[in-house]
Amino acid sequence: MTTTFPEGFLWGGATAANQFEGAYDQDGKGLSIQDIMPKGIVAPPTEEPTEDNLKLVGIDFYNRYAEDIALFAEMGFKTFRFSIGWSRIFPNGDDETPNEEGLAFYDRVLDELEKHGIEPLVTISHYETPLNLAREYDGWTDRRLIDFYERYAKTLFERYGKRVKYWLTFNEINAIMHAPLMAGGILTPKEQLSKQDLYQAIHHELVASARVTRLAHELNPDLQVGCMLIAMPTYPLTPDPQDVLAAKDAEHVNYAFGDVHCRGCYPGYFLRTLRENGVELEITDQDREDLKNTVDFVSFSYYVSVCESAAPDKAKGEGNIMGGVPNPTLKASEWGWQIDPVGLRIVLNDYWDRWQKPLFIVENGLGAKDQLVEVDGVKTVVDDYRIDYLNQHLYQVGEAIADGVNLLGYTTWGCIDLVSASTAQLSKRYGFIYVDRNDDGTGTLERYKKKSFDWYKHVIATNGGSLTA
Repeated sequence: MTTTFPEGFLWGGATAANQFEGAYDQDGKGLSIQDIMPKGIVAPPTEEPTEDNLKLVGIDFYNRYAEDIALFAEMGFKTFRFSIGWSRIFPNGDDETPNEEGLAFYDRVLDELEKHGIEPLVTISHYETPLNLAREYDGWTDRRLIDFYERYAKTLFERYGKRVKYWLTFNEINAIMHAPLMAGGILTPKEQLSKQDLYQAIHHELVASARVTRLAHELNPDLQVGCMLIAMPTYPLTPDPQDVLAAKDAEHVNYAFGDVHCRGCYPGYFLRTLRENGVELEITDQDREDLKNTVDFVSFSYYVSVCESAAPDKAKGEGNIMGGVPNPTLKASEWGWQIDPVGLRIVLNDYWDRWQKPLFIVENGLGAKDQLVEVDGVKTVVDDYRIDYLNQHLYQVGEAIADGVNLLGYTTWGCIDLVSASTAQLSKRYGFIYVDRNDDGTGTLERYKKKSFDWYKHVIATNGGSLTA
């Protein structure tokens, strides 16, 4: 079949402030947890920012945003997903008043996007909790963060609400189960964190997300607010019913976050998990009312699928941050993430059937070690492997649309090379644009178009018509 994408489909790319802006201490910005996470989630945080932390400079988008957005426009982007650095707006997170210089920076970014006719898609909190909130309150374990977050979001809506239609509350909110510091600003080491505190933190984030969704609609009914999940389809390793049940249990861990955002209350299977872990949530009547403010759409990242087994001696996947058993039928990327284009079609159908809310793929892509070479005297990267990966995934997206799934758009992760979240490397590159910076921090920061740049430009120009089976 010929893949047909709907008219007005939002093609684009996605980034995060902490991974590409740099300027970690410029213009009144406070420290975020990322400024003391030089190795991402694979090593403990440091006391203070250290020189080996690539995120302190990132790719210097803070000073090069106009040139980068011009490149996105050249590719034909209809939308650009970026996050606002919370500690750029409220340096300590609990400040009474915002930092005007931080707000002005995002005004300038929006000016450039408007100039090129690119629709902004803004993540309010993307793995960059202000460090003070982690140190003083242990992040989202403390109920007071709900009010701090609401004040922050209200500031954004009032400042940018006439310019930004699409908002995401928390990036990959379900990642808090696996990376509580990165996703929840929780400084207590994961192995010492009690189930009670973890689930209470989850509850606080869910209430905050719902409150801010209500607030957006009150301030401007045209605003569209979405949740953002890690999508990870989980297959039974064998047809054994115990393996099927193990896969369902694993999927429930991720579904719970979407169920609350879309249905406005906790599902029974989640309540069972709380009971079996001896967790008694501190939940008020107001919390229950707040949770009823459901999202307008569901956005998600998709990189990998996994298998699950009831066997006690099951193998773990090396690249699977979120657990799971390797699928013997699939190949893996250089970082051990299994490549499963059909899994994306499965997720799209699954989420659409389950929630009947418009969907938005806001992260998908291949992290790989790219080589800068010269072709006809021009520096580039011949990244046919990335083109193949994206073509296969986007073909399946087209199939899901043909299945009847309502999909708003697709933004590839790291449309310009940036610092990886999990390992904090720059050598794990995702972009259509190569940035000359290495894992040791050396490099010119010059930008070069990869082969995939023109390929994606053509995909957008043909509204997916150039994709091949």
